[in-house]
Amino acid sequence: MKFKFLLLCLMLTLFATKVFSASSSSILVNMVPPNPVPGENISITLSSYANNLDSVQISWSLNGTVILSGVGKKTFLLKAPPAGSFSSVRALISLPEGELEKTITIRPNEMILLWQATDSFVPPFYKGKALPVADSEIKVIAMPEVKTSVDGSLVNSKNMTYTWKKDYTNDQEASGYGKNSYTYTNDYLENSNNVGVVASTTDQKFTAEASLDVTTTEPKIVFYKNNSKMGTVFEHALTDPYRIEGKEVVEAVPYFISPKELQNPRLIWNWSINDNTVPVPNYRKNFMPLQVQDGVSGTSKLKLVIENMDRIFQTTNKEISIEF
Repeated sequence: MKFKFLLLCLMLTLFATKVFSASSSSILVNMVPPNPVPGENISITLSSYANNLDSVQISWSLNGTVILSGVGKKTFLLKAPPAGSFSSVRALISLPEGELEKTITIRPNEMILLWQATDSFVPPFYKGKALPVADSEIKVIAMPEVKTSVDGSLVNSKNMTYTWKKDYTNDQEASGYGKNSYTYTNDYLENSNNVGVVASTTDQKFTAEASLDVTTTEPKIVFYKNNSKMGTVFEHALTDPYRIEGKEVVEAVPYFISPKELQNPRLIWNWSINDNTVPVPNYRKNFMPLQVQDGVSGTSKLKLVIENMDRIFQTTNKEISIEF
């Protein structure tokens, strides 16, 4: 009687093992990229911790049509469909214990990420972009282009849930419903940051993903001539050396330094001529008037050092030789 009981227990154990081996949860699906854009190449791979998939028959179907079939065919390649449409991929795995099925639905969408250095100074009418430097505040805006149908309208970006990452680490506080922008301060020890986001509809049926690298630069000073009638002559930066005659005003323009307000008291402007400090009025910190005396000629060294009292890594300087 005892032997029959042990035999029954052994049979039950073997049966349970077979059922477990044939369980759908033992087959793992990995899709790269996980959130494709329309037309992007996709790779879907099967793996298992309980079964040897290299020795079993695997059949792949795309939208109901068998595309690939054979022993050990664990990987299936396809191209993402247009935005607003979807593709259904079905993998049929013929295990010794029975057949298992895995279905993957692909709904591609696009995402645009825009960034700006919110406190980086550039002069008026500057055609370039204000670049971030060490300790700059940077804002990234997500613009998902999610369609629920081929001819359908775009999902409102404010009605989606966002998961933000900075340098591949989730930022839970910045993530959530309607949070389509992300603001952070660059670390002075790093010259680049990776910012990524996944935007999902509230029903989780549609997602879009994107990431970008934001690289910092160094602040710089450019000297221009300031004309009493025409204002700043931005068309021509002063060359080194620069020759003056009579009276002239040199205007210093610091690119990418923060804060944006040049008259901010946290910015310290130190002008010097031949290493001798030259005071300037507080309301005209970036202007240096120069005058050549009659009958005098030579060369002087004009230098400006700008310091940010709150952000020491934004200190910058410029030196130029003045001939007269």
